[in-house]
Amino acid sequence: MSRDFAFSIDRGGTFTDVFAEVPDGKGGTEYRVLKLLSVDPANYKDAPREGIRRVLEEATGVPHPRSAPLDTSRIASIRMGTTVATNALLERQGERCALLVTAGFPDLLHIANQSRPNIFDLEVRTPDKLYETVVEVDEQVIIPLGDEKSQRNGAAAAKNSELYPPGGRLVRGTSGETVCVRRPPDLLALRPKLQAVLDAGVRSLAVVLKHSFVFPDHEQEVGRLAREMGFTQVSLSSEVMPMVKMVPRGFTAAADAYLTPHIMRYIQTFQSGFDEGLKNVQVLFMQSDGGLARVEQFSGHKAILSGPAGGYVGYALTTKWEDVDPQSLQSIGFDMGGTSTDVSRFAGSYEHVFETTTAGVTIQAPQLDINTVAAGGGSRLFFRDGLFVVGPESAQAHPGPVCYKKGGHLAITDANLLLGRVLPQFFPKIFGPKENEPLDVAGTAAAFEALAKDVNAYETAIGRPTKSLDQIAMGFIAVANESMCRPIRALTQMKGYDAAAHVLASFGGAGGQHACAIATALGMRTIFVHRFAGILSAVGIHLADIVAEAQEPCAATLALPGKPCDAKVLAELSETLARLEEPVVEQLKVSGFERKTIDTQHFLNLRYQGTDVAVMTARPADGEYVAAFTAAYAREFGFTLDRAVIVDDVRVRGVGRSRPLAPAEGDAPDPGPLPSPAVVTSTFFAATGRVDTPVYTLGSLMPRHVVKGPALLIDNISTVLVEPGWTAYMTADQRLMNVRMEFDGGMGSPRKGHGTPAGTRATTALDPVQLAIFSHRFMGIAEQMGRTLQRTSISVNIKERLDFSCALFGPDGSLVANAPHLPAHLGAMSEAVNFQVRYYTEGPGKAEGLHEGDVLMSNHPQLAGGSHLPDITIITPVFEGGKIVFFVASRGHHADIGGISPGSMPPHSKLLVEEGAAVVAFKIVDRGNFQESGVVELLTAPGKLAATIPGMSGTRNLEDNLSDLRAQVAANQRGIQLVGDLIREYSLPVVQAYMGHIQANAEAAVRDMLRDFSRDQGLDEVGTVRADDIMDDGSPIRLAVTIDRRDGSAVFDFEGTGPEVHGNCNAPPAVAYSAIIYSLRCMVTRDIPLNQGCLAPITVKIPTGCLLNPSPEAAVVGGNVLTSQRVTDVVLKAFEAAAASQGCMNNLTFGDEGMGYYETIAGGAGAGPGWHGRSGVHTHMTNTRITDPEILERRYPVVLRSFKLRPGTGGSGRWRGGDGVIREIEALRPIDVGILSERRAVRPFGLRGGGSGAPGTNLVLRTNGRVINIGGKATTKLGYGDCLQISTPGAGGFGDPADNTLAEDGGSKKRKLADAQLTGGSVAEYQRRQEQA
Repeated sequence: MSRDFAFSIDRGGTFTDVFAEVPDGKGGTEYRVLKLLSVDPANYKDAPREGIRRVLEEATGVPHPRSAPLDTSRIASIRMGTTVATNALLERQGERCALLVTAGFPDLLHIANQSRPNIFDLEVRTPDKLYETVVEVDEQVIIPLGDEKSQRNGAAAAKNSELYPPGGRLVRGTSGETVCVRRPPDLLALRPKLQAVLDAGVRSLAVVLKHSFVFPDHEQEVGRLAREMGFTQVSLSSEVMPMVKMVPRGFTAAADAYLTPHIMRYIQTFQSGFDEGLKNVQVLFMQSDGGLARVEQFSGHKAILSGPAGGYVGYALTTKWEDVDPQSLQSIGFDMGGTSTDVSRFAGSYEHVFETTTAGVTIQAPQLDINTVAAGGGSRLFFRDGLFVVGPESAQAHPGPVCYKKGGHLAITDANLLLGRVLPQFFPKIFGPKENEPLDVAGTAAAFEALAKDVNAYETAIGRPTKSLDQIAMGFIAVANESMCRPIRALTQMKGYDAAAHVLASFGGAGGQHACAIATALGMRTIFVHRFAGILSAVGIHLADIVAEAQEPCAATLALPGKPCDAKVLAELSETLARLEEPVVEQLKVSGFERKTIDTQHFLNLRYQGTDVAVMTARPADGEYVAAFTAAYAREFGFTLDRAVIVDDVRVRGVGRSRPLAPAEGDAPDPGPLPSPAVVTSTFFAATGRVDTPVYTLGSLMPRHVVKGPALLIDNISTVLVEPGWTAYMTADQRLMNVRMEFDGGMGSPRKGHGTPAGTRATTALDPVQLAIFSHRFMGIAEQMGRTLQRTSISVNIKERLDFSCALFGPDGSLVANAPHLPAHLGAMSEAVNFQVRYYTEGPGKAEGLHEGDVLMSNHPQLAGGSHLPDITIITPVFEGGKIVFFVASRGHHADIGGISPGSMPPHSKLLVEEGAAVVAFKIVDRGNFQESGVVELLTAPGKLAATIPGMSGTRNLEDNLSDLRAQVAANQRGIQLVGDLIREYSLPVVQAYMGHIQANAEAAVRDMLRDFSRDQGLDEVGTVRADDIMDDGSPIRLAVTIDRRDGSAVFDFEGTGPEVHGNCNAPPAVAYSAIIYSLRCMVTRDIPLNQGCLAPITVKIPTGCLLNPSPEAAVVGGNVLTSQRVTDVVLKAFEAAAASQGCMNNLTFGDEGMGYYETIAGGAGAGPGWHGRSGVHTHMTNTRITDPEILERRYPVVLRSFKLRPGTGGSGRWRGGDGVIREIEALRPIDVGILSERRAVRPFGLRGGGSGAPGTNLVLRTNGRVINIGGKATTKLGYGDCLQISTPGAGGFGDPADNTLAEDGGSKKRKLADAQLTGGSVAEYQRRQEQA
């Protein structure tokens, strides 16, 4: 009997979907679909195997008992996608494993890039690490200096090998580069360490050694030893993913060691339920890159997006219909499931990312660019402080929504049920104690009745009419829809595309119920819903290709500036590609493909020299990689660079093609009239209220039938809501009739170009639903401004480090929305806009005034609300009807704006003029004309003082300054366009009214927090708390906070703070405002909009002439990066919210006349009530990432000897303070070094009996053995071989260990699912980078 059954299965967290191609009894095949619970131990052990059993039994009529091994004689193939790896990562339930790393880096993956996931989380919650122990191996490989002149090699490079020998054996690495082996691995010393790990019961080992991606020999030696000793899983980073960057490569190897044994155990369990014939069945697993792999090639780090990847492939290959060329379509995948929604984009080719962070683990591997939003059918519904909130908490599969009859929570599914968009009679009857009852409509209605009491009590209190249950449920749907629109806008805008030009490919269990609303809001006019949309991931797995890949690092220069590909280099690369292709083809032959049926794709991972942005570039038809790279770069970023093009990696992807779904032969006949609806139900729509809505089963419709909205289309696995204004067309394929919906502007539909149905027009009166929606819309404007700035800027600081902020302000300069949130910019930007408003309405610029087309520029810290001079703010007024109705602004950190040192951050500046160009108010665009000559004059002006101030210079990078300033102007223009769209959609009075409502909502939250604190502290009705601290130079910072419970207001009074200093630790007032607004936001435990309302209850008093309000000529660069941290510590001390953190950013610069580098370094985070302080992390007013060790050493003439925690430097207490770090940097040739730091004399304080943290130290270790303490603020020279050792401060502890009145630890038990959201993809990665700039 032939093997004629093919199964494709997506095992999800809640449901397992089965798509089977089975014989139809007529010599052909047909499709069977099945959905069952992924976990149902009372009925079956394994859901995929149970699905196969049911299909076989149903299709053959032959019993297949659960108690016996499953007969495989009819099975040709089993393809499976699974969340086993994802769930193990989220729940931290993988294999016990150890991490083996180069000596000096035991905390490599703990510190990682030193940033914290949530900048407003004082606890700094992070998921648990994957490994349970660390082993260090003594070995060292470095990149020696070359003999050709470059930034790294220096101006006198010809004598480098003679003057600065690297101190070891030179060898050629896999990329062709020369590396130096200073010390081979000490295997003799390593053996007992590994034996101790084995003795502890650990059998899985991840290995990451520095520079192993280019020199894997040391990892291979260690790997051989580990396998000989009995480790069953050894994941070498050089084999798992041979790409530069030690930290993400280490995470990837750790994930592989942690997940692969776990997956293999699951696969063995799955296979054990089949008979011996399974060895003759092709069993394949879906990978995160959208390809299938055989069991022996399937590994943990490639499995994280296994299920979602199936959905991507499914819509990518099936979104097509008659008379349309599929290659002409751009599609947005919209996969709405139970706990989350995945969005992605397809336009003829799969879009991959090669580094993304999932559940706190950075993975280096090809993954489809799938972006997850915490909004799904199970997202919980809340009414909090006058705001409708959806998620991110989920009801999960158990207990689930209320309607599941398991004591669950109100969720989106309940809202759809109440509104008549989900019909119980067409939903599986799997609920109740015997799992045979329908959805619980009455229970859902009762839960909404209870919620309505809170909503309507609030409505009555503010003088608004009460809401019906339908209106409340519809409000939550609207808020959920807007939260899902934001990442779609971001995904398209970020890459230079228009969302409205795409087809919305909707699938997933809940996608069809929201598709029309999502498309309407985004301006899309076409929706495609596949017949099997409810199980499209399984369909995609059926359609996916079998893939194999090979990759090697490279360091070739493919083209010089402005030149085509170097023919010789290209020929060498072609040879490498051909060599890599051979094993790829052999792997696919083993899978049953003939060579002629195998497609191979060649890629070069290319970037411009001096940048970090690499583009994986497929070989174009003409072989001109450089032209293809520059075209892709220009599309995404808006310009190209006149720089050399470097090859980072060489990659080959082999593909064995799968068969497409077979369409029916011949044209579909005339379908005739529509059948009678199965039922007519009452469905609620925002524009019309309750409407009698026909319900059609898809099985009753014929190809080419047309159904006008409103209507419901239902089959046994999905429901499609056709809203008013949309028409559904059944496609012509008789075998696979799909649904295409087109917008036609009918009853209750949006006006052309607008996303809000006419019946839901907001008024100026406060409405909780519209409040939530406007919060999303305002923040979306600021986010899209930021993406425009990132795309069009040119400097590393803005384009790659994302060191900027964009914001929206009211006509009075009050902050409406600031995104993303750089703490140092929070209050300062508002002060800058406020100053310009005053300057041009009542100050020196009054006569000149502001006009349409004007754009303003400023950066002066003391006079114009700046933070420090490198942060230049560009401000544009938004006019409507001839009046200013809003302002938009962008602030970016420019790499240089002149002064006495490169980078404009001198450690020893005494005057502001020494720190660069200072601009109080300047129209950079005057009525539409860019004032380039005026900008050049301002930025070069400091150079005129060179005769009187040694080392003084104007900007050292004028072209980058001008390019980035134009990018800031363009970002503001984008903001103006979006504000205009919002005004046209809702009207100016409504938009401005909700600006005020959102600020009032934040204000109320802060007032409540202040009242609660006052009561908790037992203060009088008008009571005061005090705090102080001392800078290293002895300057006091004193704060008295007087809280008035009657109105929830507070006065922050810095009377008693020390005077301005003869140095640069003075801080402009805007820095104090930023510290206050940051601290308040941290202490308000719910997620409130960050805007001027947070400061509305606050009065700030800062004495003139003190450290925090210095004279206009005072130097301030240290105030922004050091004093700001100390002010934050003092504010949090006053509120007893947290002990002192490291109180410093540890600003390090090094370089010479041709090279410069700047970084800030992590330390300890303060402990608080219920949590230990995090070690080795950036705190409070900064969150910058640190350069990866391998990137640092490849670009600069240094060796990073060590980067690790300082154990025991955190203060003692009931909850311990976080530890600082040790960072040792060796100079490969002479360089100048500058350090600007604090807490070298005054220890970080503890609170409530907690101990102080240890101070930091800055030491120079000379080659002759001398050890020199250079102090907190210093410049010095490092000679060849000298080392700078920076030991950063620990943090204060909280609570006396003997004090039993303090609450039990609530902070250490929370490292699992709740904190490890599955947030991969380019949109989430962009947001992480922005918040870690």
